[in-house]
Amino acid sequence: SKVAEAENRAAKAEADLAQVQKEKADLQAKLDANQQEIASLQKAAVEASKNANPPVAGSSPTEGAQTAELQSQVDDLRRQLDSAEKEKALLAEKIHETQERTSQPKETKKRRETGGLQRETVSPHRAGVHGTVLAYNQAYNFVVLNLGARNGVETNSEMLVLRDGTLIGKIRISSVEPATAIGDIITNSLARGVQVQPGDNVIYAGTSP
Repeated sequence: SKVAEAENRAAKAEADLAQVQKEKADLQAKLDANQQEIASLQKAAVEASKNANPPVAGSSPTEGAQTAELQSQVDDLRRQLDSAEKEKALLAEKIHETQERTSQPKETKKRRETGGLQRETVSPHRAGVHGTVLAYNQAYNFVVLNLGARNGVETNSEMLVLRDGTLIGKIRISSVEPATAIGDIITNSLARGVQVQPGDNVIYAGTSP
């Protein structure tokens, strides 16, 4: 069915997003390493220019060539990082679009099955729902969870984010699928310098009034 296809696309987009974030982290690590090496070579070149010792001065052109080559590598890595950032943003947008497409037919089906949304109530068991963060998107400040409608998660509900049993922040669910959900991070709930990470635990906190 179209809904199943859309759900599959959403799951794939989530997996792709996590992969892009990993690639970006790898690229950033390479970039940092190259920048450190460039700084080291530049420092050596400056020291060599201060020194009147001919053998050391004679090695400067080689160091200069190494620096230029590394600078070229850094520029290339920056381009790759920029590309990864754009791809990450596109994937985030793709996830939101797919979630919206799948939520509409589900609402229609839900109304048919319940005879109207008035009969829906918040189940007490939702208070015990817990899961983990699958992916975190820094650009859009949202997370993908391994929980969904089947677990009782619903839109606009809040979940607590825990790390090693300690509360680090809150998220508000913006979109729900049968097995996954997307939640916007409530920025002022996080301590300074703390970021939500894949693998953090989440616990259902209830529905916002």
